[in-house]
Amino acid sequence: METLESELTCPICLELFEDPLLLPCAHSLCFNCAHRILVSHCSTSKPLESISAFQCPTCRYVITLNHRGLEGLKRNVTLQNIIDRFQKASLSGPNSPTESRRLPPPQRPYTATISGTIGTLGGGSGTSGSSARGSPATSSHSHSLANHSNHSNHTNHNNANHSPAVIAKMDYRISCQFCEQDPPREAVKTCVTCEVSYCDRCLRATHPNKKPFTSHRLVEPVPDTHIRGLTCMEHENEKVNMYCMVDDQLICALCKLVGRHREHQVCSLTERFDKLKAYQSPGRVSEAVLEASKTSAAQTLENNLTNLVKRNSELENQMAKLIQICQQVEVNTAMHEAKLVEECDELVEIIRQRKQVIAVKIKESKVMKLRKLAQQIANCRQCLERSSALITQAEQSLKENDHARFLQTARNVAERVAMATASSQVLIPDVNLNEAFDNFALDFSREKKILEGLDYLTAPNPPSIREELCTASHDTITVHWTSEDEFSVTSYELQYTIYTGQTNFISLYNSADSWMIVPNIKQNHYTVHGLQSGTRYIFFVKAINQAGSRNSEPARLKTNSQPFKLDPKTAHKKLRLSNDCLTMEKDESSLKKSHTPERFSGTGSYGAAGNVFIDSGCHYWEVLLGASTWYAIGVAYKSAPKNEWSGKNSSSWVFSRCNNNFMVRHDGKEMLVEASLQLRRLGVLLDYDNNSLSFYDAMSSQHIHTFEISFLLPVVPTFMIWNKSVMILSGLPVPDFVEGNSLDHQEQQQQQMGLCRQESPYLTGMKNCH
Repeated sequence: METLESELTCPICLELFEDPLLLPCAHSLCFNCAHRILVSHCSTSKPLESISAFQCPTCRYVITLNHRGLEGLKRNVTLQNIIDRFQKASLSGPNSPTESRRLPPPQRPYTATISGTIGTLGGGSGTSGSSARGSPATSSHSHSLANHSNHSNHTNHNNANHSPAVIAKMDYRISCQFCEQDPPREAVKTCVTCEVSYCDRCLRATHPNKKPFTSHRLVEPVPDTHIRGLTCMEHENEKVNMYCMVDDQLICALCKLVGRHREHQVCSLTERFDKLKAYQSPGRVSEAVLEASKTSAAQTLENNLTNLVKRNSELENQMAKLIQICQQVEVNTAMHEAKLVEECDELVEIIRQRKQVIAVKIKESKVMKLRKLAQQIANCRQCLERSSALITQAEQSLKENDHARFLQTARNVAERVAMATASSQVLIPDVNLNEAFDNFALDFSREKKILEGLDYLTAPNPPSIREELCTASHDTITVHWTSEDEFSVTSYELQYTIYTGQTNFISLYNSADSWMIVPNIKQNHYTVHGLQSGTRYIFFVKAINQAGSRNSEPARLKTNSQPFKLDPKTAHKKLRLSNDCLTMEKDESSLKKSHTPERFSGTGSYGAAGNVFIDSGCHYWEVLLGASTWYAIGVAYKSAPKNEWSGKNSSSWVFSRCNNNFMVRHDGKEMLVEASLQLRRLGVLLDYDNNSLSFYDAMSSQHIHTFEISFLLPVVPTFMIWNKSVMILSGLPVPDFVEGNSLDHQEQQQQQMGLCRQESPYLTGMKNCH
């Protein structure tokens, strides 16, 4: 009982809840205590009506009020009913806890653990956000006690002279509101319809057992403030007379007819009342059902309490982490502020030192200029003194009247004056009047701009790979890129791997284990060596500085095909190869050539092979056919027989022409294909990795045929002619039109299934082509 009493105690007045309000945070508060909180925030400039919010004293949640103020908050009717039963049980039980009700309250903050659960049963907002152990509400509760200590002291003072039983009687006594005598008699019933409490005598007088009074709802005596709480929250002066099952809320008739509950399922208040209180009323259910209900309720309460304690522990851990992060933020802030001051002081010191150095240079230049000017002034003064003395002597000579003396001195003076006049340019010193400091022009505009942009360094913007500038050979690729933050980039890092056809580049970047990395690149380009011929690669460029790095968009680049020439050791003895081994010509004259196992032999097998074996990549070469009308071009395994035509065995695949007929041949089976009689340039695409061999008219960019081959061994290009000559062009990049003209695998399989299983008459005709 004591534990339940603590849960039913208001955190402000520390008494049992009286007319409890159900706050949006799921805590409860006495109506009068909430009113006192609003009054405590009043001032001369802020009247009571202007206060639109206050904080929950338990969890500090901000409660926003509407225009109705506290009247707009829900009443916790279920909690009040539990309090009423608790009070009656306390007064009528054999071990009345009345004495214990007036004991000093426990020294811990009471939260809404129990009342939150009860609020859920009565249509509240669920379990509380705070628990009874370790809750942050301790400080808020203490603050609330401080704000309302006068009320508690006043209550305790008024009740100090009464016994506990008398105090309990005074607290729970509800007076008749209809009696005219003073004091009024104690009420025995409250009429919800009339909103008046009646004693037994007044009730019989005002509510006879006849209509319309028989429809009035009479309940156990409740305070007048409770009756106020039974009005609709949305429609003023409207009584609540039904219960919304969807929103779990008391509503009035207008709410169901025109309000937001018109589509909701509702029930009567009596039905809802009986359902919620069935397990609490022994007179309505059997003892077994009652015991089961109590056990279920106790178990539910215990489970809820355990969950709240667990959640509170999690909140404590989360709060500890947040506090630790706050402390780390403080430490990091102080560290960065100190670093900022240190860096700025260092900049100021550099500026001060440079200022002193430049000032010393200016002073040295000043001293040098003044020294030269002083020397020139001294020279001018000396010349001026000599000239003045000569002028004085000449003037005295002119004033002489004695002829003999004048003639004696005049000649000497005249010569000296003439000499002085003639050498005036020599006597007058060269005076340098350059007072400017042209070599000390100061221009700090660049430095000022840099200082104005002084800020924390950020990671550079991602660079951009310029595919149009990239170049490739059969085993190298040169990658070019640009960057908007050229001056803030410390270095670049190039990453590349073989492209496997995966379209999700981010997944490819995160999952591939075979990425090659080239770090610490200072230029905007780099050449990668040692690549596979005819292979597509994915490239990323990463721009790096002290603040971090960012990747470019991926670029797909490919190496050129493997270059090759005709191998003279494989050429038939009736074929002539050019010096560069790129052209082969039919020569009827029998040439003396040594026989080797690699050489084509036999009647009509006028062929030669390339000097490379291909086991990976995508390779493209072209054959200039000239005027030849009898030829066979394709690929073969090394083990293919050299004494028969290419295509007659399972180790070779060729495209051939015999006069005006074009065909493809493999394993002795051949099939006619369409091609132009003007075909002069045949393109061959060997995609070893994707198991295909394709032929194209390179002049018109037309696809001719594709073999689907499951390669088991490396293959070598093969060439056969029966007239004229052909020339090969190898090491070429794959043309753009080739990638868009690949036939569907299923169509290719259907075409291959249609190959004739018997030797074609054209094959018979070709036996005589030699």
